[in-house]
Amino acid sequence: MTTGPHSSGDLRADRRFSYGRDFLARGEPEAAADLFSQALELVPGWAVGHFALAEALEAAGDAAGARAAFARAADCDPAGELGAPLHLARLGAAPLPDAPPEGHVRALFDDYADRFEASLVGALDYAAPQRLAALVAAARPAPFGRVLDAGCGTGLMAAALAAAGGWTRLDGIDLSGEMIARAAARGVYDSLVVGEIVATLTASPGRYDLVTAADLVVYLGDLGPFFAAVAAVLDPGGVLALSIELAGEDEAGDGPGWVLRDSLRFAHSPGYLAALAETAGLVPISGERTILRRDRGLPLTGFVALFGKPA
Repeated sequence: MTTGPHSSGDLRADRRFSYGRDFLARGEPEAAADLFSQALELVPGWAVGHFALAEALEAAGDAAGARAAFARAADCDPAGELGAPLHLARLGAAPLPDAPPEGHVRALFDDYADRFEASLVGALDYAAPQRLAALVAAARPAPFGRVLDAGCGTGLMAAALAAAGGWTRLDGIDLSGEMIARAAARGVYDSLVVGEIVATLTASPGRYDLVTAADLVVYLGDLGPFFAAVAAVLDPGGVLALSIELAGEDEAGDGPGWVLRDSLRFAHSPGYLAALAETAGLVPISGERTILRRDRGLPLTGFVALFGKPA
């Protein structure tokens, strides 16, 4: 019998799991946890089952049990697709990671790709690309020369740049192949690459006048490698434009300038960005607080900023 990421491979376990999800959705986490435990007695190595058990135990107020179940899920999911290591860090059971597992981000957006734009633009009022494009247009004349859309997703940043004046060449990089396929369907990119941004830029550096990163670094904690990689590919006079979720002083505290939120996204402080930019040889051009989108029904405050490479 084999176990897959969504089905346990055992119909009895799958049935108990389905009932457990129903109980959890109805606000009965204790009953859900019991059913998930029954499923795992039948298929002990099922990562999805352990992950669901952890969610139910946390909802029931059993923090120690949740930590143990997330740890077991992580052991059963070495690629990290479920994101269990992030939950362990969130619960204080593991060190804060510099970035989420690549497998988690890839799986998240491969699954999300077919409804990404309808959800972000239609339901969540996503505005980061428009905010960044306006900031870039105010700082330098269009068209924008050679542009790299880092974390391009389905191409929303490209649409915003097109409305603001266009480019002479546009390349895109994204970790998700499904997102890249949808970006390609726009027919506006000169090249598209599936890959992790820092590794891709380090292995195959291009030369760019503008690098955009709309809603990318929320999936990175430590931004030092990112700033260094971008600075290396910017031509003199080139610009980095990025958006962050804004970490409050109560969140950042005396830490590294970034925090992992319950949403499993990272928030950063503007001061942290400025320090990294200086280290990478970039200078601040402009920045502003803004509402990036809605999150759980509430406005999500972010920060959009431009940094330049001295000519």
